[in-house]
Amino acid sequence: MKFDELDSRMRIFETAHDYCVLPGIYIVARLDGRGFTRLTKEVHQFEAPFDIRFRDLMVETVEHLMNCGIEITYGYTQSDEISLLFAYHETTFGRKLRKLNSVLASEASAKFSLMLGSLGCFDCRISQLPNSAEVVNYFRWRNEDAHRNALNAHCYWCLRRDGKNATQATSMMKGLSVAEKNELLFQHGINFNQLPNWQKRGIGIYWEAYEKPGFNPIKGELVPALRRRIKRDFELPMKDEYSQFIAALI
Repeated sequence: MKFDELDSRMRIFETAHDYCVLPGIYIVARLDGRGFTRLTKEVHQFEAPFDIRFRDLMVETVEHLMNCGIEITYGYTQSDEISLLFAYHETTFGRKLRKLNSVLASEASAKFSLMLGSLGCFDCRISQLPNSAEVVNYFRWRNEDAHRNALNAHCYWCLRRDGKNATQATSMMKGLSVAEKNELLFQHGINFNQLPNWQKRGIGIYWEAYEKPGFNPIKGELVPALRRRIKRDFELPMKDEYSQFIAALI
């Protein structure tokens, strides 16, 4: 069998089940750290429940993904997860799911690992959202999940610092209402409302326009040049205000 014939024959097995995101569909990629509980609490012993060093590693990873050849409108991170909203008309890799998933997961894993100095692995999945309203709902969902996770994490680690083991702390939190969890924190000297907003709402990373001094050699004069840069937003709004914020970005 000649090489060209063999090549054509074998590529069928590799590409027969390729799926692509259709035009007109919004793409959101979500990446999650694999085994990050052990990585951050046992191997590297980051401060619990939140550590600024880990936060900054995640933010740097998001910024890397926004500069790796895929046009990303908005990046968002909370805990060990990252969400990326693709530009509406983005067509990199022909919008093939296997390529997008594998490239984003590998880029995130490589960047994070290099900064950390040890292996950190991400997986990736793609959400295909039919309209802008569902995009708003997606990021509202992750924003509110960050709030819920922050409350639970602070309660859990208060109990752990009191000497409870993992099973006891989890059992004691089971069935507690939001008000009861806030009271538990208050009894430990923590006012949940006064905690940093990035812990409770996550962090947004997006492009902003700015003017930079430039020079017009033809006219021989200084002129402002419009450029864009990445902005890190540690003070995201929440609830309806956050929905409006996302809608404006879209």
